[in-house]
Amino acid sequence: MIKDDELLVGLDIGTTKICVVVAKVVEGKISIIGIGSHPSTGLRKGVVVNMDSTVKSIMKAVEEAELMAGVKIERCIAGISGDHIKSFNSNGVVAIKDKEVKLDDVTRAIDAAKAVAIPADRQILHVIPQEFIIDDQDGIRDPIGISGVRLEVKVHIITGRISSTQNIIKCCRLAGLTVNDIVLSQLASAEATLSPEEKEIGAAIVDIGGGTSDIAVFANGSIKYTSVIPFGGNNITNDIAIGLKTPLEEAEKIKKKYGCAFADLVGDNETIDVPSVGGRKPRTIKRKTLADIIEPRVEEICMIIYEEIKKSGVEKLLASGVILTGGCANLSGMIEISENVFNMQTRIGSPMGVTGLVDVVNNPIYATGVGLIIYGFKNQNTIKSKFDKGKAIKNIYSTSKIIKRMKEWFKEIF
Repeated sequence: MIKDDELLVGLDIGTTKICVVVAKVVEGKISIIGIGSHPSTGLRKGVVVNMDSTVKSIMKAVEEAELMAGVKIERCIAGISGDHIKSFNSNGVVAIKDKEVKLDDVTRAIDAAKAVAIPADRQILHVIPQEFIIDDQDGIRDPIGISGVRLEVKVHIITGRISSTQNIIKCCRLAGLTVNDIVLSQLASAEATLSPEEKEIGAAIVDIGGGTSDIAVFANGSIKYTSVIPFGGNNITNDIAIGLKTPLEEAEKIKKKYGCAFADLVGDNETIDVPSVGGRKPRTIKRKTLADIIEPRVEEICMIIYEEIKKSGVEKLLASGVILTGGCANLSGMIEISENVFNMQTRIGSPMGVTGLVDVVNNPIYATGVGLIIYGFKNQNTIKSKFDKGKAIKNIYSTSKIIKRMKEWFKEIF
């Protein structure tokens, strides 16, 4: 039996599904040993709106993962999303104490960068170093040991609503799980789907889920911009339900089985059966009719995402283009419509860099879950056994823990 402290567990709490990914480390490599998923009915646009439903869904997904992996799950790293997530860039400047940069100088510079006023109902989730500047010499990634007088750091700060974070932790606790850490969903997805080369020459990861579309822009090896759009696959499902006059549940099934985001890919003679409402008989329609409903909505979502990417100011640096992940990435035609809207190359991002049940997780819907595992592996010295049961909500973002985590992040990133 694998011990609890030898496991890595990622909990992706999405609007349409709860996904649990379980892994162990074998010879320094991550091996996926179990997966569990269950429909999610207690969230809206990534935010908990029904505690009981969310807890039950988490328990069902965990139970399925435990059966597959043959282990008992007690701790996890949870993903967080929702349109309450806000981010911005900040700078911090300090004097170098001993004329040579030490870790303490880096910590003080990061502390200075995150000493910004944020609303009382929000908290800092991540403070990610982008680059360091020593005496006007920019582009430095590892400043330790470099001589100088003035140290400046540019960081990307991600904040979230305190209540939304606490509700996720509370749901996990009620489901019998201790939350070791909380990670922004698109950062986790990037860990699983982006290569170092893509992060270096520029790439945008777009995770289109059920309730939201999560964006993260990377360039020059660091994150430049993050954003959350309150549109996703559920908007497409609603359009199908109204356009074809079919129940939402059936519309979701039709979208997954027959949906196409680019109508030109659908043959004129292809037909599908559509269940009706109110006990009426099913109808047969052309599949192209379904594509004509889906395409405008997908194009609209991509246009909104494109406008957000342009806000980042690094649009022209995205030589690697766009990486699509999340459930909607499985829709046929997504690459074609994405390339038309973004005017840059696009690929589908499935998890990579792991062993074990590779065939099972080779799907964009598992990108966040696997990414949480990879994040936990890279930062296991920091987050392992960080929170005691029953104290997770109280202790999760205390100042001392943030400082400790910043030190470990610095070691891992640079």
